[in-house]
Amino acid sequence: MTVSRAVLALGSNVGDRLAMLQSGVDAAASAGSVTAVSPVYETDPVGGPDQEDFLNAVVVVETAARPSALLQLAHQVERAQGRVRGAHWGPRTLDMDVIAVGDQVVDELELTVPHPRAHERPFVLVPWLAADPDATLVGHGRVDALLDGLDVRGVRLRSDLRLRPPALTERA
Repeated sequence: MTVSRAVLALGSNVGDRLAMLQSGVDAAASAGSVTAVSPVYETDPVGGPDQEDFLNAVVVVETAARPSALLQLAHQVERAQGRVRGAHWGPRTLDMDVIAVGDQVVDELELTVPHPRAHERPFVLVPWLAADPDATLVGHGRVDALLDGLDVRGVRLRSDLRLRPPALTERA
């Protein structure tokens, strides 16, 4: 059984945003051992209709789960939190994206890993770098170097908000 480091990005701009992110952190523990949870950031919405600001975070999990199983978990958690897939890049209770799974590359109809736009999204890269200062995005390089070329003004640390790491139990 191969264990990989999976990176899951969380975002919410509807309802109790912090509780939505926490549900994603808690669910990530069912896929393996959570090794890092980023701080919470408030971010300007990117694309889509006019909408409220997002809260974003990243969870890093050591897991034996396949990328497709992580995607199924993400969709299950999103549905449980009332996610409705309406307007493209529109408001959402919870968005849980599979960003990377070790050095795996997946290009399927339902799933692309690494996430095809992660390298250009400060709302993913800033929390990821905070959770894992040595992070590398397969095919694109070090996360800190990727951020050097991006405008990060729309990503603001919310030091008043914290996510609880799940209990340290291994379920991989």
